[in-house]
Formats: sequence, C-alpha cells, structure tokens
Amino acid sequence: MNRKSSEKNIRKLTKAGKVSLSLTIPRELAVELGWRDNQKVVVKKRGQGIVIEDWKE
Repeated sequence: MNRKSSEKNIRKLTKAGKVSLSLTIPRELAVELGWRDNQKVVVKKRGQGIVIEDWKE
C-alpha cells in the first residue's frame, strides 16, 4: 500500500507492554541520519514535542 506523500510521515503510537508506547520512524530518515538496528537513542521533551538524539556514553 503506497501512502500519499503528504501522509508519508504520519505515524501511530502503539502499546509496547503495560507502561510503554512504541513509534516507528521512516526508514529513509534513519538511513539519512546514519542510524542502525538496536542503536541507543535519547528521547527528550521539548515544548509540545520531542527530540530524539544519538546516545553518547
């Protein structure tokens, strides 16, 4: 099923266990950012949105 380009980045939150939610991101975006499978990221609240950054030790 192909999505219209205007709907391409619309995602749904889904349950992941009892206390967490899951969100997918577009594969093209992950490739562009150089992210890989099982990579750790940091999620921060900023205003009414979120920021996802690469985790650094």
